[in-house]
Amino acid sequence: MWKEDENKLHRQFKFGDFSEAFAFMTRVAILAEKQNHHPTWTNTWNIVDIWLNTHDAGNTVTDRDRKLAESIDKLVA
Repeated sequence: MWKEDENKLHRQFKFGDFSEAFAFMTRVAILAEKQNHHPTWTNTWNIVDIWLNTHDAGNTVTDRDRKLAESIDKLVA
């Protein structure tokens, strides 16, 4: 579940291993490119943390962030 905090949407994803996490990040990268909206993220072994906000809107959460979050959710549904 995405949580909004400090003007960012955040969600943590946990996978079976590093390869699964990296494959997920690759799929997210393709979505981000298509939507021209890029996340801030980290990856440590099997965990991927993603933060979304819109930099050119004053670093706040916008519909662009919610749309990308929805698209990412569909990858793991």
